[in-house]
Amino acid sequence: MPTLRARHMITETDEIRAAIDEAAAFWPDAAGNRAELVRRLLLQGAPSALETETRRRIAFLASVDDAAGSMRGVYPNDAARSLTEEWPD
Repeated sequence: MPTLRARHMITETDEIRAAIDEAAAFWPDAAGNRAELVRRLLLQGAPSALETETRRRIAFLASVDDAAGSMRGVYPNDAARSLTEEWPD
């Protein structure tokens, strides 16, 4: 069918075949249409991947917040200045 939209082609590797087979069990109404199963997997997986990445970022930022200020007293207040004074102009 003619279209102006981009088309994509993937090779059905063992892993992709297994994912499509699992999708066929999950969506029995589309079990006979592997292209439809791939489409559904993509549409279902994209929001899930974004949600996972969002959770990862939130956890990272929380760990940064938890660590903030935990090193107080390790270096003297003038540590940066004294280090730069060691180097000639």
